[in-house]
Parts: sequence; C-alpha cells; structure tokens
Amino acid sequence: MNALNDILKDLSTDIDEVARLVAGLDDDAWHTPTPAPGWSVADQISHLTFIFTLARTAAADPDTFKAITASAAGDFNGAVNSALALYNTLPPAELLARFRSEGEASVAALGAVPADSTVPWLVNPLPPAVLAAAGIMELFAHGQDIADALRLRREPTDRLRHLAFFAFLTRDFGYQSHGLTPPAEPFRFELTSPSGETWNIGPDTAGQKISGPAHDFALLVTRRRHRADLALTATGDEADRWLDIAQAYRGPAGQGRTPGQFTEPQE
Repeated sequence: MNALNDILKDLSTDIDEVARLVAGLDDDAWHTPTPAPGWSVADQISHLTFIFTLARTAAADPDTFKAITASAAGDFNGAVNSALALYNTLPPAELLARFRSEGEASVAALGAVPADSTVPWLVNPLPPAVLAAAGIMELFAHGQDIADALRLRREPTDRLRHLAFFAFLTRDFGYQSHGLTPPAEPFRFELTSPSGETWNIGPDTAGQKISGPAHDFALLVTRRRHRADLALTATGDEADRWLDIAQAYRGPAGQGRTPGQFTEPQE
C-alpha cells in the first residue's frame, strides 16, 4: 500500500468515526452548543461537509474549484458562514448523509489524483496526501468540539501520525497568525503514539524540540486544549514560545481554550 492509499484509508476511517459520534442524536442534541462560540453540533458537521465538498471539487474539477475560491476571495470566512447556513438547515439525517457522501467522495477524488501531482487549494496547490492530512486535522478538531459538547470520550489512535506530520509542515501558521516572523531554525517533534511507539519528526540535530504524547500534541495544534492542561515539554526558548501560538490551520487563531476548561468525560 502506498503512502497516499494509507492516509486515504485513515481519512475514511476518521470520517466514519465522526459520523458515529452524531448518528443517534435527536433534533435537540444536534443543536447542542459546542466549545466553539456560536457553533452547534450541526454547525460543526456542516463545516466539515463544506470542507469535503471543496476538497472533492479541487481534486475532481480544478477549474470549478478555482472559480469558487475566486468568488470568495477576500471573504473566505463569509463563504464559510454562508456554507453553514446552507447545510445546517438540513434535517439531521439528511445532513449526516450529506457529510458521509461528501467525505467519501473527497476520498475517492483524492485517490484518483496521481501521487506526484498537486491539487489546487486555498493558498497554494497541495499534494493529495497533504490535503488528505488536512482533512484528518479538520476531523480531529471539529470532532473534538462535538465530543466535548456531548461529553463523550474519543479513543485516540495512531491515525494521529498524519496530523502530527501535517503540523510539522504547517509549523509557521501560528507565527503568521500573530504577525510574527517564523524562525529559520528547524523544530523536532518527539511524540509518543497512542500505541506506545515513538514518532520523531524533524532533524535530530534540531535544538528546538517538543516532546510528549501525540494526542496532547494534536489537541494543542488544533487549539482544542490549553497547553497548561497538556503533558508537552519544550526544549529551547523558541519551542516554548511556539507552544503558546501553535496552530495547524491558516488564518485567525481563534480564542482557543482556557486552562482547566475541560474535565475528562465519563461516557
């Protein structure tokens, strides 16, 4: 199995995992507020559906994708909000079906792109494997919001390795969102996977290091937990600063989460 097939298989599994979080909810539960201010569970699924629609279009019909993004130029947040209004008015069963279908269609479309080609995306073209990793990051982040809203515990898996590598590629996003100049010095991430393996990402000579559980790292870079609640350690002043600003997505950082905001769900 090649690297693209491997990550697409894990992306499909993550789509199913998030779908199962909401599969049995009644109408009221779909409108449960999540930790993201102003976003309900339905909004979270709507956003993911929109992202997968974009990914499918980018991979299968690049010209249409470019036209969509050109029309939203300068106001992508407005386009996101418009998409929420489009999808979150659907009945829950229809929204869930749409989420599943768009998610799996994006997996199929990315799988049809030659691995050595790129797919147009919001700022720069991306290899299909990197765009799939971005999808895994989105599912983890918004799935965590849903789990937190519903007081559910998600079992972390080694599929997080794709998110960890994506965070390595996007290390500079946190600096950019705060108007800071990223350092030229590389970082190294030394992470313990949920299964107990060690994942080393980055040069072993790097003086700036982040160490700790991969699940905690994923929560940090998606800003779903405050660093004070995570078992991550930094070696080097720059790495320590990065723990305060890390994010694996472009654009505004958002308000993040506060220390001690969450207790471990019991279900």
